Amino acid sequence: MPSRSEGLRADAARNRELILSAARTVFAEQGLGASMRQIAARAGVGEPTLRRRFASKEDLVAEAFEDKITVYADLARDALDEPEPGEGLFLFLEQVARMQLVDRGFAAVLTMTFPKSMRCEQERRRAFGTIQRLVTRAQEAGTLRQDFVTEDIVMLLLSHAGVVAGSGALAEQFSARLLAYARDAVTAPGPRPLPPAPSPARVYKTLMGLHETR
Repeated sequence: MPSRSEGLRADAARNRELILSAARTVFAEQGLGASMRQIAARAGVGEPTLRRRFASKEDLVAEAFEDKITVYADLARDALDEPEPGEGLFLFLEQVARMQLVDRGFAAVLTMTFPKSMRCEQERRRAFGTIQRLVTRAQEAGTLRQDFVTEDIVMLLLSHAGVVAGSGALAEQFSARLLAYARDAVTAPGPRPLPPAPSPARVYKTLMGLHETR
């Protein structure tokens, strides 16, 4: 797909790319609550310049995350190639969880809707349709509980995003344990060993540090 910067004056195209790069960085660090003013400052442009390129925050969010939503949809499609359907579903879940670990804004985008004409929304819908197929295949194979619904993937990813956002330096360890718990909760056969837990002292130190920053 041609870049939307094509056809713009050189300075306008440069500003547009600076804004998108800054938006991706700021949203990853702070989530979608970051302001347009913060993004303009990170990009080194004035807020009026930003708003000439992106009339609304929704427009900026949609374009900033287009590529990641496409990756998300492609991961779901690739998971269909796994010979064991349950493994394919959880491979997808684990891959998306890793994306959440490094991008606080990504989880929120997954639950947003955009105008149908936007590529971001088209890719999000493509992913949802593929996830439905992943769920159906795993249930037909007997490796996923029958009352599991596609929307439960959204619930699990939202839960994971909350754990990542609230656990600071322990995010990776808590992520691995949460995913293991989730897997045992929705699949058969029996329990699998959990990943190692952080020490009580490290948990306490991290939680105290989070409390102080708030």
